[in-house]
Amino acid sequence: MQALNIPYGEDILVATGSTPEQLEQECRLLLAVKLFEIGRLSLGKAAAIAGLPKLRFIDDLGSFKVPVINLDDDQIADELRDD
Repeated sequence: MQALNIPYGEDILVATGSTPEQLEQECRLLLAVKLFEIGRLSLGKAAAIAGLPKLRFIDDLGSFKVPVINLDDDQIADELRDD
């Protein structure tokens, strides 16, 4: 498995008020949320990058106001149509 290494200084920890572990987890979550939001990763893959179960990741998506399902107007109309 590949790993992403992002160097940072002590000032980042001070500015965020985080421990190294908290900062790493937050960065993983933010990366996963953004990659999911722009359609580069599936929900499951994004949750795995974040190191979270899918349901917890879905909850976190809501905190960032990122929809889990992104339908256009025609798709919504199709879903709501009474067959």
